[in-house]
Amino acid sequence: MPGEATHCWVVVLDIENFSSRPDPIQRSLRAGMYEVLGEALARAGLPAERISTEDRGDGVLMIVPATVSPIDLAGPFIRALDDELRQKAVVYSPAHAMRFRVALHQGLAARDGRGWSGDAVNTACRLVDAAPLRDVLAAAVSARMVFVVSEEIHRAVVRHGHRSIDPAAYLPMPFTTKHGEVIESWVTVPGHPAPPGLPPAEPTNGPVRAPMPGGGHGGGTDSPSPPSAGGISVGTVQGDLVQGNKTVNVNTDGSGRP
Repeated sequence: MPGEATHCWVVVLDIENFSSRPDPIQRSLRAGMYEVLGEALARAGLPAERISTEDRGDGVLMIVPATVSPIDLAGPFIRALDDELRQKAVVYSPAHAMRFRVALHQGLAARDGRGWSGDAVNTACRLVDAAPLRDVLAAAVSARMVFVVSEEIHRAVVRHGHRSIDPAAYLPMPFTTKHGEVIESWVTVPGHPAPPGLPPAEPTNGPVRAPMPGGGHGGGTDSPSPPSAGGISVGTVQGDLVQGNKTVNVNTDGSGRP
């Protein structure tokens, strides 16, 4: 009989470019993947005996009890995975290069005699398979893995900057599934200040032109909008040393200081 759905953390791990390798190398990579996973769980102090692991051929689905701290999953566990992959990279040949895409989500999942199911499982799988996530890992040529979290995990865990978690190293990665669903997520690359390979952020509004002396606007004759209580919008800035151009509004209180 199918089991009752319970709340859990859902972790999905995939090996980059697994299916393009010859069969003997695939078998070697699978063995290495489980070695890395086992060592990372132990180093992070996670209860491996209470975590359900389902093989996915080129990766693993992990159902983690809700009693496990998500801080340990997004922090020490991810760091341990990256460290274990670094040790493997020293002894593996280029043909055996092993890099991971890892996703973390949460929600209800139910188990039957063949495995786990539920919308949380589906979403975690979509996260790890997302084309933008693959692009980030491809762009991060010196990285060993890339890590993506759902909007829920980012809002509840990452943005608060708990131990071992640097929210500044995450960038938003919205994407559209093949069914037309837009999924909000956040991505980071361990060891990098920001993930490369993401498309430039689309500004939601056009640039705000700076007010000119006398109350006019450059390039037009409309009357200026009154300043808001929080400050005066004086323009936009573009450019980011890590991620390329971005557009952000700059506000001052009228004193010339942001």
